[in-house]
Amino acid sequence: MHLLTSGHGLVESPRWHDDRLWFADWTAGRINTIDADGTCRTVVTHPSMPLCFDFLPDGGLVLASGPRASLLRLDDGELVDHAGLAHLSSYGSNDIVIDGRGNAYVNNINCDFGTVTATGEPAPGFVALATPDGRARVVAADLDFPNGMTMLDGGRTLVVAESYRGRLTAFEVAADGSLENRRIWAETPGHHPDGICADADGAIWYADVSGQVCVRVAEGGERLDVVELDRGAFACALGWRAGRPTLFVVAASWPDFEGLATHTNWDGAVFATAAPAPAASS
Repeated sequence: MHLLTSGHGLVESPRWHDDRLWFADWTAGRINTIDADGTCRTVVTHPSMPLCFDFLPDGGLVLASGPRASLLRLDDGELVDHAGLAHLSSYGSNDIVIDGRGNAYVNNINCDFGTVTATGEPAPGFVALATPDGRARVVAADLDFPNGMTMLDGGRTLVVAESYRGRLTAFEVAADGSLENRRIWAETPGHHPDGICADADGAIWYADVSGQVCVRVAEGGERLDVVELDRGAFACALGWRAGRPTLFVVAASWPDFEGLATHTNWDGAVFATAAPAPAASS
């Protein structure tokens, strides 16, 4: 495991784009990149908690803004409205993934952070679809703390990490972008999956904060690989380093919910390690 950069806050939402790694520092309100020479640069500043983002097919960056209750697109250095989300929930959105058609899927825990839904009861979380024309609607409900998302099968399947249910949940993506035929893709016993990414072999990597690990699983739940860290693993992404498929992990010190309000020493960092397969195409 190689340390790429450190000294950050709560780091999240890693993305491999334009031959470099991008990641968000939620507590600093920044989206950063790491260049090939290891230089860390701030590309976007926008105070938001969470601060997740992804890229449109044309390369444009879109982020989920809590304060503005919308998706914002980076346009000539300025953040402009891409799709409004305020009509969907009074709570801020979490993760976002964009498919090859420009459809943006954004999820929302839709409850106070730290609230645990009683076992067996419907959960408030959902996934919304924002189409390229700026319209947003809920396309999947009853998700218990929806967290990381990724696409499989060339964008024909969307997988959502349900942190509080300890599982990865899959949906078929319909022609109009709707989500259908929900199924459990993999259980993650003992773990609460956070950020996830898919590889070209059809496996999914998930990050687990409390377990301080990233785990690669096959559909059905078989554990294929485990990467251990010295702090909470919040999310992961696949890219390239020195010509080899590489797993990038954003990690930080997690204080548990009781100490969250006063926690300041996140010790956020980005790590890299060799991966058995490159990222899946979406």
